[in-house]
Amino acid sequence: MLGLNRKDTILMLIVIALTLGAPVLLNPFPADSAMAQFNAGYPDLMQRFVIFGILAIGFNILFGLTGYLSFGHAAFLGVGSYAAVWMFKLLSMNVVPALVLSVVVAGLFSVLIGYVSLRRSGIYFSILTLAFAQMSYNMAYSVLTPITNGETGLQVYSNDPQYLLGNGPQVTHLFGLEMRAKAVVEMGGWTFDFSVGYYLAAIMMLAAFYLSLRIFRSPFGMMLRAVKSNQNRLNYTGINSRPYTLAAFVISGMYAGLAGGLLASMDPLAGAERMQWTASGEIVLMTILGGAGTLIGPVVGAVFIKYFENIFSKINEHVLHGWFGWLPDGVEDVVTWILARFVGEGWHLTLGLLFMLVVIFLPGGLVEGGQKLARLLRRSRPDGTTPSNTPAE
Repeated sequence: MLGLNRKDTILMLIVIALTLGAPVLLNPFPADSAMAQFNAGYPDLMQRFVIFGILAIGFNILFGLTGYLSFGHAAFLGVGSYAAVWMFKLLSMNVVPALVLSVVVAGLFSVLIGYVSLRRSGIYFSILTLAFAQMSYNMAYSVLTPITNGETGLQVYSNDPQYLLGNGPQVTHLFGLEMRAKAVVEMGGWTFDFSVGYYLAAIMMLAAFYLSLRIFRSPFGMMLRAVKSNQNRLNYTGINSRPYTLAAFVISGMYAGLAGGLLASMDPLAGAERMQWTASGEIVLMTILGGAGTLIGPVVGAVFIKYFENIFSKINEHVLHGWFGWLPDGVEDVVTWILARFVGEGWHLTLGLLFMLVVIFLPGGLVEGGQKLARLLRRSRPDGTTPSNTPAE
């Protein structure tokens, strides 16, 4: 299918099915049940799943294939957001021109940063990208205030030119289809939201995943793997690796620009906080947590982090009292107090502990855990026993 071998075609079809069916799959509990707290099938969160999935997929092309660890990819995310909002201010609220400009501007910006940063490798490359990202953040926050609107953030106002607006919608849309529009389907106690904004971002993520899959399987991808394996040896063969690493850096930056444009398309606001070094660190965590160098790993890592970030932060002491109200009063208070340290405002602690567990026991990321489980299931007999001539895992 579309130039893919059988294994990659199956993987692509699985990703398509999971992505398009997410509004149903992520709402396993009835809306009025106590466990509905763990549902993630609402548009805002699902959009963040796929948008940050795009960001992580692009970062994986650079880090997973070449081994170059960038701490500055949030700069491209922020640049893409600013470019998209400026298109909304100057032309119209149609997301197509905004997304195109986001990718183009992020690509040009990544050429500039990559050309300088890739003169070094290893930790020096990482420090250079971090420095560029922090310079970009500080400039957006203060020096470039006429363009970025500083700490207030860039947004669309009623007195903006919007030369091509005409009679079109006053909110972000795709040729008339508003991003915030959604169809709500109720089935028994379940409620499913099918959002235009989510499916636009989902289709973009599927296209980004397909492109990364083709890159991984191409001669260009093999050259990037050679860079990661031993760049010095590759250079000794007479091959200049710089154009390949720069191309990977630019492609990765364009992915980040697309993610930034999609964030602005869902909420037409761009702020300097998207360019902070902490945002770049989150991108690194997503990729490592899911499995750097794997195809599906970055998406899994992005979903994992954004799910726990949003779900655990919503669980406050009131919710905990509702869950443990059946306990004796004194015991309920103690249990609630202890668990409240790990959720709500303390969700960072829980996410940190989960990340530590994955790194310690699954150094290859969550994908490695899935592969181990699949091998274990394949090597077990239908009755649950393990063949005597095959060691149990």
